[in-house]
Amino acid sequence: MRYLERLGSIPAPWSVIGLGTWQFGSAEWGYGAGFAPEAARIVARARELGVTVFDTAEMYGFGRSERILGDALRASGGTDDVVLATKFFPVLPLAPVLQQRAVASAARLGVSTMDLYQVHKPHPVLGDGPAMRGMAALRRIGLVREAGVSAYSLQRWRAADAALGAPVLSNQVEFSLLRREPAADLVPHASAGKRVIMAYSPLAQGLLTGRYDESHRPSNRVRRNSAWLPDNLRALRPLLDTLRDVGSAHDASPAQVALAWVVHHPQTVAIPGASSVDQLESNVAAAEIVLSDGEYAGLTAAAEAVHRVVGPRAYPALARDLLT
Repeated sequence: MRYLERLGSIPAPWSVIGLGTWQFGSAEWGYGAGFAPEAARIVARARELGVTVFDTAEMYGFGRSERILGDALRASGGTDDVVLATKFFPVLPLAPVLQQRAVASAARLGVSTMDLYQVHKPHPVLGDGPAMRGMAALRRIGLVREAGVSAYSLQRWRAADAALGAPVLSNQVEFSLLRREPAADLVPHASAGKRVIMAYSPLAQGLLTGRYDESHRPSNRVRRNSAWLPDNLRALRPLLDTLRDVGSAHDASPAQVALAWVVHHPQTVAIPGASSVDQLESNVAAAEIVLSDGEYAGLTAAAEAVHRVVGPRAYPALARDLLT
């Protein structure tokens, strides 16, 4: 495993491959409350392999993910040597609300201090002043070590800094070969300020695994969106071929190469999910792949050449797909 240096007041180092736990306890992914034993095995194995970053949220499984993850971490050695991150869903991002939700999250996780507490989405109307006042109070009393945000633009991230009166340590954003925008501004900002980009959906919800094509599509209805239309899966073929070509030089799968592309960026941690120990082990192995500059450039160029059907043009085909 490779690590970022220790950052802020969080004592544990950050593994460049972490574990996202959206699916823990989430019925929509097919992993309901009965998934807890497998989740415990995944977390225990992740720790054996050197994973230190574990991410959850109060909205994942309506709190079940936090409970399952907290139980699994305690059963496998506790939380002192990990970066434990969760998120507040800002329907009403006022200081008292954030503080009350933080206490509830800590109770579900079974901890007295949360390493990273993140605002899950930027509120479309309210600024970050009220929420960050509550975050500052949580830091003063020791319930939260560091503040983070999710899906924030660079301008909004800087505004959150100003509202907190201190650096907001992390920004969790969608970042993959198919969503490369963070590389332009967020990654340089994190690198310059010793902060962290947490990359969610680093495999584009499975599109970059090479497991699917237009004749073999996922059955999970969470993934029934325009990205999985047959035309879009056909458009991915050249990129998947490039992933396989690069993978052949590293004895790696397309998914592992796609993860290696993400963590090739400085101050970046990928947090893919895992539905099994085997999948977890495959994800973690990507940390050992060091891409050459030429491989990175070739993958980026192949991704830039992908043109998918999105927006209103995809609606008729998507409607037909949802009815089948």
